[in-house]
Amino acid sequence: MATMKKRSAEAVAVNESRAAPIQDLRQWLERVDEIGELIHVKEPVDVIEEMSAISYLVSKQNPSPAILFESPRGYENSPIGTKLLWNILGPSLRRIALTLEEAPDTSTVELIRRVKDKLKQRLAPREVPKSQAPFYENSLTGAKIDLNQLPIPKHWPLDGGRYAGTADCVITRDPDSGYLNVGTYRMMLQGKNEVGLYLSPGKDARLHITRSWQKGEPIQVAAAWGIDPLFMVIGSQTFAKNVSEYEFAGGVKGQPIPVARGTTTDLLLPANAELVIEGVIRLNSVKTEGPFGEFSGYYGRPEAGCPLVEVTALHYRSKPIITNALMADYPSNEQSGFFSIIRSARIWDDFDKLGIPGIQGVYCHPAGAGGFGVTVISLEQRYAGHAAQTLALAAQVPGGAYYTKWIIAVDEDVDPTDINQVIWAMSSRCNPIEDIDLLRNTWSTWLDPTQNPPEERPYGSKALINACKEHRYLPVFSKRTALRKEIYDQVASRWRKLGLPGEVPEVRAFEQESKVVYHEVGGFEPGKQPGEATANKEKEKEKKR
Repeated sequence: MATMKKRSAEAVAVNESRAAPIQDLRQWLERVDEIGELIHVKEPVDVIEEMSAISYLVSKQNPSPAILFESPRGYENSPIGTKLLWNILGPSLRRIALTLEEAPDTSTVELIRRVKDKLKQRLAPREVPKSQAPFYENSLTGAKIDLNQLPIPKHWPLDGGRYAGTADCVITRDPDSGYLNVGTYRMMLQGKNEVGLYLSPGKDARLHITRSWQKGEPIQVAAAWGIDPLFMVIGSQTFAKNVSEYEFAGGVKGQPIPVARGTTTDLLLPANAELVIEGVIRLNSVKTEGPFGEFSGYYGRPEAGCPLVEVTALHYRSKPIITNALMADYPSNEQSGFFSIIRSARIWDDFDKLGIPGIQGVYCHPAGAGGFGVTVISLEQRYAGHAAQTLALAAQVPGGAYYTKWIIAVDEDVDPTDINQVIWAMSSRCNPIEDIDLLRNTWSTWLDPTQNPPEERPYGSKALINACKEHRYLPVFSKRTALRKEIYDQVASRWRKLGLPGEVPEVRAFEQESKVVYHEVGGFEPGKQPGEATANKEKEKEKKR
């Protein structure tokens, strides 16, 4: 009976996700609770390392639920009454699918395919009056602002401080074009009304700040610290410099994102956020920030000159929820699961825009430094050089250029999400001396621990690995062993009856009738290699000629 009730709840959640887009974090939590992937921790828990430790350990479970800490220790008497949400998406494909407005049971490749198509459906945000923005329920300005009243956590023992902006959206405006960037950047508490903003080279907000300072001007900035997780997913990506992430989020959502104008800034802020800060970065205002345990599973070094945000306003819903993302090794890295989906979709979308045919799937494996380090492309080879072209483009398109080190091309019969199949293809279809190329001085980050000395870290490198069957030898390439489709279907239909465990595994390649060319290698004679006698005869013929 309990199982039936659970399935019924899941069906309701699926129908709702298809019928009505999620509007805010609280509605997202309701949906996640319905599919059984949310736990409420009512006991007091310390924000200094204890919450992050729990998140790290829970992330290793399967399923790995989101965690809502309702009683941060030491903040029982805080007038703001904040809760903290950790392991938001974690390694859960079901929660990622819900966030991207798809059914929780959507398969990985299909989810990537659908999100890729959604990224083409951009919708401009819709400005609403301040009265319709929940985060304006409470507002503090001037001397009333004290960020120490918020339970801002410390994640790792050697972190340089407490970090609120790890699952956030930071809004800045391009001083030249006026477009709004919505990015996800870490923010370290620096004082009662100050936070530091860490930005890697080439990131949009860093470019906006640099350009404003070049013009001799301060720059307005805002950040939402309790958000619909979709903002974290979209804000983590690199898009065109003249299109706001609000438009991509609207395309995924299927409706315009409601935004409200700030009070101390002229920025458009996500209306349904839980907590929002507004501020200004004054001309050349910087402060040392970090270290911080990052997506690579290593500490990022302290940054001496990080922009310093002076907070001019704090707005929040009653009893707001602050979203937090743990950066760690896989699978405990909060971004790894959702990043693999959205980045894969971004790269696939880039291929579509460039008109590259035959792409069957793209996957940025979550174990590759939180989805950054490895990209696998499955393609149907349609012409000479097709695989090499695809590899070169994957290394430089906007969606895949940042950090990625290993780019692997496989044939259409290989599932790019199955790392075992990918390794098999690399081992049986890739000749290292012929099929691996290197790119130098590519776009990287100071957070890459392999680049030494540290000042070299903005410059990376990439390995392009062609694990496809060599195009010129496709007619004679050894034939893969594969099941016949009718036998697979026969077994699948009897799976439960046979008492076999789990679900029927998906199979990508089946036996197809085709001419097979076998190469005779000669018989066996003691003391001789196969084919040696034939080879000697050919040499004798050549001499006679």
